[in-house]
Amino acid sequence: MSTGAVIAIIAAAVVLAVIVVIAGRAASAKRRAVRRDNADELRQQARSRSIQAESARASADEQAAQAKRAQAEAEERAAQARGGHAVAEQRAAEAEQMTEDARTRHDRAREVDPDISDAPQDEAVAIDRER
Repeated sequence: MSTGAVIAIIAAAVVLAVIVVIAGRAASAKRRAVRRDNADELRQQARSRSIQAESARASADEQAAQAKRAQAEAEERAAQARGGHAVAEQRAAEAEQMTEDARTRHDRAREVDPDISDAPQDEAVAIDRER
């Protein structure tokens, strides 16, 4: 082979090697670009999921707070009802005591008054006439 042919083959091999290196770098750059795009898409999905999770967490916190407020209000109403019931029982007991006192005084008045019969029926009729 002639020197020119050897130089041509070496030059062709160098050019081919340069083309292979350039093509390899281009392919590598393209793969990196695709991976960057995939990473960006995954980051965007992660941000979206984070926002959804935060929204769900805020909603759950709000519902929990509402439930606590409702429970506190219910407990307050129950306490008020118990207090009202206790007052009602006390007043009923006081009314019963007053009724008993009134009966005792009527009985005593009947015993003391010489003009009234000792019969309770006669007193009941007299009380009804007064009303």
